Amino acid sequence: MNFTRWSARFPGTQRRAAARTEHAAAQAKRGEGAVPAARGGRADPGAERSSPADGRPADPTVSGTGTGTTPAQRPDVLAAVPSLDELSVREVLGRLPALVALVHGPDHRVAYVNDAYTAGFGARIPGAPAHEALPELGELGLLPLLDQVQRSGTSRTAKNRTAPGGGSSYTVTCTPVEFPKTENGTGTETGTGTGTGTEAETGSGSGSEAEAHHSGVLIHLADVTDHAEAVERLRASERRQREAAVTLQRSLLPQELEQPDDLRIAATYQPGGTEAAVGGDWYDVITLGAGRTALVIGDVMGRGVRAAAVMGQLRTAVRAYARLDLPPHEVLQLLDGLAAEIDASQIATCVYAVHDPNEGLLVYASAGHLPILVRDEDGTVRRAADPTGPPLGTGGWLHTSGTIALGPGSTAVLYTDGLVERRGEDIDEGVAALERALSGAQGTPAVICDRLMRALGVDADHDDDVAVMVLQQPARTGADAELFHNAALELLGGIEAAPRARAFAQGVLASWRFPVELCDLGVLAASELVANSLQHGTPPMRLRLRRTDRRLIIEVTDGDDHLPRRRRAEPGDETGRGISIIATIASSWGSRRTPGGGKAVWCEFALPDKQPAK
Repeated sequence: MNFTRWSARFPGTQRRAAARTEHAAAQAKRGEGAVPAARGGRADPGAERSSPADGRPADPTVSGTGTGTTPAQRPDVLAAVPSLDELSVREVLGRLPALVALVHGPDHRVAYVNDAYTAGFGARIPGAPAHEALPELGELGLLPLLDQVQRSGTSRTAKNRTAPGGGSSYTVTCTPVEFPKTENGTGTETGTGTGTGTEAETGSGSGSEAEAHHSGVLIHLADVTDHAEAVERLRASERRQREAAVTLQRSLLPQELEQPDDLRIAATYQPGGTEAAVGGDWYDVITLGAGRTALVIGDVMGRGVRAAAVMGQLRTAVRAYARLDLPPHEVLQLLDGLAAEIDASQIATCVYAVHDPNEGLLVYASAGHLPILVRDEDGTVRRAADPTGPPLGTGGWLHTSGTIALGPGSTAVLYTDGLVERRGEDIDEGVAALERALSGAQGTPAVICDRLMRALGVDADHDDDVAVMVLQQPARTGADAELFHNAALELLGGIEAAPRARAFAQGVLASWRFPVELCDLGVLAASELVANSLQHGTPPMRLRLRRTDRRLIIEVTDGDDHLPRRRRAEPGDETGRGISIIATIASSWGSRRTPGGGKAVWCEFALPDKQPAK
């Protein structure tokens, strides 16, 4: 133990003078002389300058006395500073502010406790075993540590040990010590309060007793209660911030997923473990109308409340852009510019996909995100090919759309990198592991979500947040299949196409056993949409009727990409009322541009609830 650093705490000592004395002694040992005085230094004119024997000038360094002599040359300074040899170990340990105890022997019998230890835990009886005389060591879990130190002869430190009942916290250092037996065989005089074993004359007594040594342990307890409380306050603050971020994150995610007629969808979000800050993963399901559904999953780089806030802004923007019914790559193009405006320092990855039940396709675009995985009904897993552009917020890139088949009985998985990325592993290995897990996962989308999370080792202690979305295109048979029908008619010729369209709609809706009122509304809507297309559109034209278990969808496509809009017709106008009629009689309506040019105009009618059988 270095006692010099504690010298300022001893009565009658001067720390600064002791340091200078040690410095002068070190210079003398190296054979160094004095150094020149600092420029501008003034010496006491009455002081004598002495020259050393080698003829070099005396040291004129100013050391607070102004004499120009070194402390080593001043006997009055040396006389004022006691030597460490004059201090007993007992005196040094007794003045330490930390708690110190000395135990010896296999039972760790108490040899000495200093005043600070007595003030902290009360007086202790010398000679008693530690488990009896020092019960606080047992409460701190230190008794096994004493055995380890005594056996190994190596110092050990235990940090932030808190006494039961929420008492003080200590950092404890246990150091092995050896000391000779005294003549009376009691070991060390510190147990009696008259000195320490190190002061015993090692040459006294008989030969065997003089050379025999006891092993003991010096226990040093530093009170770190304030530090431990500060750490706990910091941890509590971090927990509150993390809870706020998680709450914000969850509140920005959809509270309940929209469930399209033709898909079954489930999603899950798992925040990172307690040591990881929440990230910006998100997902969403957006019904576009005419049976089409937009599926979104993304990940904002970064952690904490800021990432969650950026995520919320992007999710809101996606929903707004989705209402425009744009192709996926155009939606990402708009998001790319918005992400740079929100926060140029943060980027995000995203997949935006649109499912069209009429085509059996998933049309998608990716901004730096991981590929969509699709498992067919036979268990074969396919990985959606690129196109993949850079993450959102980087700018300067034209995104493109791709397609992947999603037929009846297929299951698709969209996910964030937290599911497949592991330290020390290539991310492709994680995607391959997900493919293997998906090939054997059966059940509902919610069950598959859970199974994939378990298969990839995602639990409450996972070091990254994870978002997973699973969608299924059910293979309908039997009575369930009777609730889903499609019928289409190519509109050829001129004005005679309108009566053919009305007759076709009348026959189809009647065969689907709709109520008369709904049949009449459906025929009127089909007539108005076809008439609008014949007047303002170009071939090819097509009428499509689709029935699900919840709605009737009527859609007309043509080769002109000019989208219709609703307007107020004047009393004398002969046209301009068709869209207004559609908006009045239908539950909803809309239009969009189709790939390759052209447009689609559609409307929906909600089916009446089924009456329970009597």
